[in-house]
Amino acid sequence: MPAGTVIAVDDVGLFELDAPRQRDSVATPAVGETFAPPAEDAPLAVRMRPRTLDELIGQDHLLAPGAPLRQLVQGRAPLSVILWGPPGSGKTTIAHLVAGASDRRFIAMSALSAGVKDVRAVIDAARRARRSGGAPTVLFIDEVHRFSKTQQDSLLAAVEDRTVTLLAATTENPYFSVISPLLSRCVLLTLQPLDDDAVRTLVRRALADERGLGGAVTLAPAAEDHLVRLAAGDVRKALTALEAAAAGAQAVAATEIDLVTAEKAVDVAALRYDRAGDAHYDVVSAFIKSMRGSDVDAALHWLARMLVAGEDPRFIARRMVIFASEDVGMADPQALLVATAAAHAVEYVGMPEVQLNLAQVVVHLATAPKSNAVTMAIGAAAADVRAGVAGGVPRHLRDAHYSGSRGLGHGVGYAYPHDDARGVLAQQYPPDDVVGRDYYRPTSHGAERAVAERVARLRRIVRGTPTDRPADTEPPAGASPAGEPPAGASPAGAEDER
Repeated sequence: MPAGTVIAVDDVGLFELDAPRQRDSVATPAVGETFAPPAEDAPLAVRMRPRTLDELIGQDHLLAPGAPLRQLVQGRAPLSVILWGPPGSGKTTIAHLVAGASDRRFIAMSALSAGVKDVRAVIDAARRARRSGGAPTVLFIDEVHRFSKTQQDSLLAAVEDRTVTLLAATTENPYFSVISPLLSRCVLLTLQPLDDDAVRTLVRRALADERGLGGAVTLAPAAEDHLVRLAAGDVRKALTALEAAAAGAQAVAATEIDLVTAEKAVDVAALRYDRAGDAHYDVVSAFIKSMRGSDVDAALHWLARMLVAGEDPRFIARRMVIFASEDVGMADPQALLVATAAAHAVEYVGMPEVQLNLAQVVVHLATAPKSNAVTMAIGAAAADVRAGVAGGVPRHLRDAHYSGSRGLGHGVGYAYPHDDARGVLAQQYPPDDVVGRDYYRPTSHGAERAVAERVARLRRIVRGTPTDRPADTEPPAGASPAGEPPAGASPAGAEDER
């Protein structure tokens, strides 16, 4: 069998990748060997698939000399690898490069349709080839997260003894979707979404390259920006949209793809939303302020505006996690848990489905009772610290676990709260200069009403006051007037993340 041949198997669940050019010898091929050209009517994204490792764009962190990915492609080490990355980040492209640049048998399998029987058949064939002195086998499994635990278990022994070198691809977090024994036997390589510059480079390459559009059409700057933005790091999506737009332009005998043609090709209007410009911050600011103002419908509009324009959902989730503490706080303590769950969903689910999770959290945050008491509290405390209102740690609170600490008076006189039937007792906790300062001033909104009552009782006990003392009429030094954010806080949240 010629070295580097991609095996075509008729069994259900196995599919054939593009075969590389036949070689005259079985010597290890040099990096740069090319694939046979795909069919003329193949999709643009397929025709423009990188032919060499040096043509791969956007994964520089994995392409350093000696890096596992480069070793795998060049056939220098039989490393089993799991490629984890979003759609269009280059996982299948890397599989093609391995198939074309290694002196090993290469078998590709789709987890969507393959079963344990198919896996075992490949492993048995690889074992026979190995015993007879044949070439090692690389097994590529696409969408490996769709394999059940039993199917993944069937790979363990063969990967362990290197009967096969596993190359698996997944869009799901492998720490959740791949069993631990298999994950521990592989090198995990994380592919990042391509940034806008990388997508733009590949779009321009497709416009000029003879494998692509060969200069048949040009792309207006506004149309290019539109395609790059909508791709959101998925170069396959960008090239598919480019191909459709080129066909639309050629259908009316145009030689340039303008913005209108690009919009029609992907059926999405170009929104004025530059992720690095003022429009970005204006929209995010409106989103935050709509939730703060409890206008759920406006908040959903701005959310949709960002998602349709290609905003990174991680950015949106991060802003909502901040908002949950900054503007909801203890009025609804569940808001932070809900927002954090959305941030997890962004990583675990991904677009487009995660927009459902994001929308649910927007509804929760917008309709939740509001309180900025937590924001005001940390702002006032920080203002005191910056103003020099501090002092030493009271001796009874100091660490008393090391030898000689008692001789210094550390820990002497500390009262253990659990020894009191109430679980709380009178004791000084702040430094002398801060005694009696009320940083946290709970509101009567939502769940914070009960917190306010509890805080008053706790302060009375801890401070040893016989009755609840009247609330201070003046805020602590450095605090801002009620309703205004303290110094250093970010009232609008998102506007400051530049």
